[in-house]
Amino acid sequence: MDAHFHQTEAAVSFVLNEKEADPDHRDASPTQARDDFLLDAYSSRVTGIVEAVAPSVVRLDIRRGDGRKAGSGSGVIISPDGLVLTNSHVVQGAKRADVTTLDGRTLSGRVLGDDPDTDLALVRIDESATLPAARLGDSKALRPGEIAVAIGNPLGFDASVTAGVISALGRSLRSTNGRLIDDVIQTDASLNPGNSGGPLVSSRGEVIGINTAIIASAQGICFAVASNTASFVLGELIAHGRVRRAYLGIGAGTIALPRKIALRLSLTQATGAVVSLVEPKSPADHAGILTGDIVLAADGAPVSGADDLVRLLDAGKIGRTIALDVLRRSDRRRFWAALNERKR
Repeated sequence: MDAHFHQTEAAVSFVLNEKEADPDHRDASPTQARDDFLLDAYSSRVTGIVEAVAPSVVRLDIRRGDGRKAGSGSGVIISPDGLVLTNSHVVQGAKRADVTTLDGRTLSGRVLGDDPDTDLALVRIDESATLPAARLGDSKALRPGEIAVAIGNPLGFDASVTAGVISALGRSLRSTNGRLIDDVIQTDASLNPGNSGGPLVSSRGEVIGINTAIIASAQGICFAVASNTASFVLGELIAHGRVRRAYLGIGAGTIALPRKIALRLSLTQATGAVVSLVEPKSPADHAGILTGDIVLAADGAPVSGADDLVRLLDAGKIGRTIALDVLRRSDRRRFWAALNERKR
């Protein structure tokens, strides 16, 4: 026993003495000290963000009309009286949700409204309580490279945290109903099933996005609906229970314009929105739009495809009459469409 102890002691002494003699193990260089300081500062910042925001992150268990569980996801409380932002694809058109807070309370909630076009939804917690709430930040003030922290409940693991950076701004993403969500934030903060509806948080501890999607075939490419979009949708859902949008009544795709015609008409775009469907008695039908027409401009703004028409149809256009410049049999013609509100 004693011999073994002395052998071990000698070996430890040898290793220590060897490290002391090794120039690589001398006192940390100024560069190493600076790197350690920066890492500590980064760690402290992320920790502070999590401590500030995690109490407002909840798990949502969605209930069908018969009370059965339909799915789950994450959400973030954005007002002390219990308003919770999440994804439309999390609530799946349901009316009720169980809301579980970080401290383990399970509260009853009802879905105030959802907007599949932006993949956002709003839940109201029924119980009267003062709850920890996160602040919505200004997503227009963001810059690529800033810290981004995602908090959620992936695969049932509550209050999981991943950190990364804002990879890009102003991306576009298809929602589950095929419409284009604009001004989407791309991040490399890892997201997994169950993260949907949770917050993407800035270094200032503000919610800058609602986590919504990942690209399954790629690593480090995740997306969040920008907080400014969420603020607009939030106001619409509170006031109306839905997001109001104008209605034109056409189905459309994107088509390349014949080069000769584009040159003759002095068009600035290479593509337009070709009409594939005109709904009977719709504003487009009343205006005289026909299947096969190619929309070139709306109210003077070039239309390069169907997505440009979708962007045009916001709440501000309800009740307005807009000018549609259309290519029909090589001729440019103008039609006037009186828009009304789109029904869900």
